[in-house]
Amino acid sequence: MNAQDYALQANGSFALPDACFKVKALLADENSQISDFADIIGVDPFMTSRLLQIANSAIYSFPGEISTISRAITIIGTQAIYTMMLVDVAASAFKHFENQAIDLKRFWRMSVYCGLAAKNLAIKASIRDIERLFIAGLLQNFGELLVAKITADIAQQCEQYNKTQLPWDKQEQVLGYTYTDISADLLRIWQIPEKIILPIRHFNAASAIEINKDVKILNLASRLALIDSHPNEFTYEDVIDESFCKPLALSVEDLKQAADFADKEATNILTMMNPKLFS
Repeated sequence: MNAQDYALQANGSFALPDACFKVKALLADENSQISDFADIIGVDPFMTSRLLQIANSAIYSFPGEISTISRAITIIGTQAIYTMMLVDVAASAFKHFENQAIDLKRFWRMSVYCGLAAKNLAIKASIRDIERLFIAGLLQNFGELLVAKITADIAQQCEQYNKTQLPWDKQEQVLGYTYTDISADLLRIWQIPEKIILPIRHFNAASAIEINKDVKILNLASRLALIDSHPNEFTYEDVIDESFCKPLALSVEDLKQAADFADKEATNILTMMNPKLFS
């Protein structure tokens, strides 16, 4: 199977709810208003609750409590609302499958941590529209879930990484490509904006001098997440390429602060996303 085969199988394994299509249509309508989005989300108690939780979380760090759907949408942004809905659908689709191929708790911790670290590094690197990097970090390794669900034996092989063969190298050896390649193909099928897919698609080309800054940010954040999830196996020296810092005007201290921020906030966000797994 190639990366697109996994993405196509995953896309066919569950249907997106009507609300996703309605929100997508509003995004394409230049005359749509915040109230139009609020009307769609407001009829779903679960989505309303999730929206308000996220708007009031450390992801946005907004001063004061956000108590209305319209205000929450204004803070988060309409495109981010659509992406949030897709993440919820995907998480729900895989929440109940039991599979020993991967550690689900580790997977979600790394995903959320990577998103938070990417966002923090983007702020320090003076990159605009930083929310796209939080979303890219959150979704970049979604391909791992797909491989675990569709071909558990292959996922188990990919789990056998170590400091001499990092996860991405192991995936390349076993699959011929990486989980990020699968993620990028699935997100394109879901019509996620290309600016979010780009750093995921080119994740493994981060060492190229001319590569987009977003790619380098995501690369650094993913490695900080790896250290966080396996502190006894990986060290900063094992996985971080400091040469990526120079074009981003980042210091080693910036990386450490991003790691501290992600570590501090990840637990709260994970509990909000999946209380059963992280409570």
